[in-house]
Amino acid sequence: MFNPTRDEARKFLINAWRKRREGALLEPLEDLAIQLIEKHPEYHTVLENPIRFQDKNYAPEHGETNPFLHLMMHLSIEEQISINQPLGVRAHFTRLTHHFASEHDAQHRMMECLSEMIWQAQRHNTAPDAAMYLSCMENIS
Repeated sequence: MFNPTRDEARKFLINAWRKRREGALLEPLEDLAIQLIEKHPEYHTVLENPIRFQDKNYAPEHGETNPFLHLMMHLSIEEQISINQPLGVRAHFTRLTHHFASEHDAQHRMMECLSEMIWQAQRHNTAPDAAMYLSCMENIS
């Protein structure tokens, strides 16, 4: 299982993007990350300037989206879908993809639920609640 620290995750994305730009051979997880990065051209500058952005703290209260977190959440959702864990996540993804006519848009909506689940777990110092996550996705219309 891929469970990097914040710094490892950022370096992974930066290095994968560097390898892509250099035409180097990619590992399978790097290739998946590249597919996601290519769908987010607004993050290319961040990944191409690690000295400036690698240690930056992104404050949501200032309206900042953390590009590293966003991309890693995409990777998490991709993994969840591929193994159907939590059980039923793949069916939600399929339904949302049909509803929004885009896998990428479906994942963005799922990301809102994933964020809420993680926030609740951190807030209450509990394990992530898969039932809450799935329930949140059920309510997306």
